[in-house]
Amino acid sequence: MQTVLISGGGIAGPVLAHWLRRHGFAPTVVERAPGPRPGGQAVDVRGVALDVMERTGLLERARRVRTRMRGMSVLAPDGREVHRSTESTFSSGRLDGEDIELLREDLVRMVYEHTRADVEYVFGDGVTALEEHGTGVRVGFAHGAARTFDLVVGADGLHSTVRRLAFGPEAEFAHPLGSHLAVFGAENFLGLDDWQVWLQDGESGFGIMPVRDGAELRIAFGFGSGPLAEGPQDGEVLRRVVVERLAALRWEGARLAEAARTAPDFYCDAMAQIRMDRWSHGRVVLLGDAGYCPSPLSGQGTSLALAGAHVLAGSLARAGGDHRAAYAAYERRMRPFVALNQALATENPGGPASEESVEHAKNALALDG
Repeated sequence: MQTVLISGGGIAGPVLAHWLRRHGFAPTVVERAPGPRPGGQAVDVRGVALDVMERTGLLERARRVRTRMRGMSVLAPDGREVHRSTESTFSSGRLDGEDIELLREDLVRMVYEHTRADVEYVFGDGVTALEEHGTGVRVGFAHGAARTFDLVVGADGLHSTVRRLAFGPEAEFAHPLGSHLAVFGAENFLGLDDWQVWLQDGESGFGIMPVRDGAELRIAFGFGSGPLAEGPQDGEVLRRVVVERLAALRWEGARLAEAARTAPDFYCDAMAQIRMDRWSHGRVVLLGDAGYCPSPLSGQGTSLALAGAHVLAGSLARAGGDHRAAYAAYERRMRPFVALNQALATENPGGPASEESVEHAKNALALDG
């Protein structure tokens, strides 16, 4: 039985672990956080990713916790409504469609609970070294003792440690898109009832949606910028920038700035895509944002992660232990799909991609191909 270390306990890693376990592998998931990570924006599960969720046994559960928006308002910088829709929202697309929007933390918890009985999880630790030899990879950890695995998968996000150790510095593969995105929660001080509001003021803009039966707001604030910090470790630097930018808004700037200043779940990062000539090096392979982050601007990061996990696990199973053949097959299948979905982020700068482009990209992969 081949052993597989998966670095990253978000969405891609646990879904891959589920499918590897079903195919007869022995997966271990290591995650730096002390448990499944809370917080984050609403994410979309679209097209072929819905098939992955159904095959994984999670589709009906996801549907039960999906967001239930009635529509959205688009506001002018002074707060006047200039457009409204009860047919679609910018975050989820058409409200009468089959696609699912749900909170990232709900999906993370869901896939963890679905897999924890059959998968080894190691929380509160992370990969610090990779040393490949003829029959495996010796992996060093920040806290636990070193272990050897047959294969290693980096599913550890935009700032992947596995990618840095196996392929080189992040700067060689990250392509900034000229903006930052902050996401944080707050009490529902706007009194929104299953209704989103969106506002653009110069290079800054936000989308706000109520969650948890209207008890909370989830705020996504984007703004144009060059580099502001070296990485996620500079979160407080980024928080100060976000607070200042929000305070300058003409509508609800003061309350939004205070919410960002005090939010315990505050997150901010540069919008960037990861583009690489190859996703594997020896026995190490990348999955999801670690290898091909499309950025939240595409709306397809979660769907790429789900589809990639299913394709990678299937490729490994069909290759009968030959990781070189498996990784090559995985890349052949996924690269056209990734390219179409990454293009969604840049098709319409400052706004969402067209409905036609999204429809084409989200379905451009056959799981059994």
